[in-house]
Amino acid sequence: MTTARDGEELTRVGAGTVMGALMRCYWMPALMSSELRPDGPPVRLMLLGERLIAFRDSAGKVGVMDHRCPHRCASLFLGRNEEGGLRCIYHGWKFDVEGNCMDMPSVPPPDFKQKVKAKAYRTIERAGVVWVYMGSASEAPPLPGFEILDLPEDEIRVSFIQRDCNYLQALEGEIDTSHFGFLHAGHVDADELAADEPLRYTVTDRAPRYHLREAPWGTQYAGYRPASAGGTYWRFANFLFPFWTQAPNGEFDSHMHARAWVPLDDTHTMYVFLFWKRAVSAMSLPQPAYKDGTPIGGTSRGNRLLPNSSDWLGRFRMEANAGNDWNIDREAQANGTIYSGIDGIHLQDQAITESMGPIVDHEWEHLAPSDQMITRTRRRLLLAARALRDTGAMPPGAEDASMYRGARSGYFVSDDAGDWQTVYANRLAEAVHAPAAMRAAE
Repeated sequence: MTTARDGEELTRVGAGTVMGALMRCYWMPALMSSELRPDGPPVRLMLLGERLIAFRDSAGKVGVMDHRCPHRCASLFLGRNEEGGLRCIYHGWKFDVEGNCMDMPSVPPPDFKQKVKAKAYRTIERAGVVWVYMGSASEAPPLPGFEILDLPEDEIRVSFIQRDCNYLQALEGEIDTSHFGFLHAGHVDADELAADEPLRYTVTDRAPRYHLREAPWGTQYAGYRPASAGGTYWRFANFLFPFWTQAPNGEFDSHMHARAWVPLDDTHTMYVFLFWKRAVSAMSLPQPAYKDGTPIGGTSRGNRLLPNSSDWLGRFRMEANAGNDWNIDREAQANGTIYSGIDGIHLQDQAITESMGPIVDHEWEHLAPSDQMITRTRRRLLLAARALRDTGAMPPGAEDASMYRGARSGYFVSDDAGDWQTVYANRLAEAVHAPAAMRAAE
């Protein structure tokens, strides 16, 4: 059971919180590189409850800093991005991407610009994403060692979608495999599916058995069900520090990807999805269909987004949201066309986690054996955050990013008779990896 104190520590990410301190040990994906252009307008963003602005200078370098000018606290969002820096329109003070004051034209000589610095964070660009390090270490940590980041940028697809709830309940929806047979496929009859349709095993047995372990990168589960010819249908998935998941929504052999649940503040999260374009996954396959070719209801592809605005939380918002009940179709729900009445797997997940409220009250929960991945992950996060606070012990992956390379998720059928971790290791060894993927792209 998660106590009130545990819930408070797990969900709060602002300055001075144990989880906020843990998050600051890592690089965080913050923007798409395409959101910023040289000498273009600044972009407002939130990270860990801080109101920040991002801009790209004349040379293409990216700055991310507190939006308040250190002179009189006017917002630098209104600033002029020009000639290698951002100039406050109040008194003309100008700052580079590192926060250094470059010019102080409203002050007669001698000025004191060398003594003034805007609060700025280190940035790096990789895979079409601007990453931000908000920690205080003199040497920034390595980027997470996901295999997907070894691929050329043109082989990686990136998407951002904002979710109006706490990062933890969004993340936990990703590591809960038993909901798939209900929320996403509760209306599907296994007899109406083709023999090779991946949904077949899920809807044949809607109560999977589990194996679970604490892994170097966080936690891992293996959901399993009996398959044809004496084999086993496996669904492996991972939680990876501090807010990453790898979901089993693709074929294990090619499913190089990572999904972040970045806390914008305590009640808003940015989902960031990086995946190999050539992987056999839910993003690359046609919509699931019955044997007669009819699409399965509720499994449509794509997510309709509202136009981005300049609000602090105005980026990558879903068109279907709490304000329109996530476009739930009660008729489709009643007649069995769509179990949830909501069309789209991502939107179904979004609706469920947002419906819990901005921050779920964990003391209302009655957790079951099928929730062990969630309880183990909470414990892993709490213990790591408290160890950082109490002893200064760095959390997993913050110093040794190579540990992430052992993590992959996906589904497969196997007749391997070894124990579950041996099955995983054998399949991982046989899978497509980044060097082979890069050779195939040449």
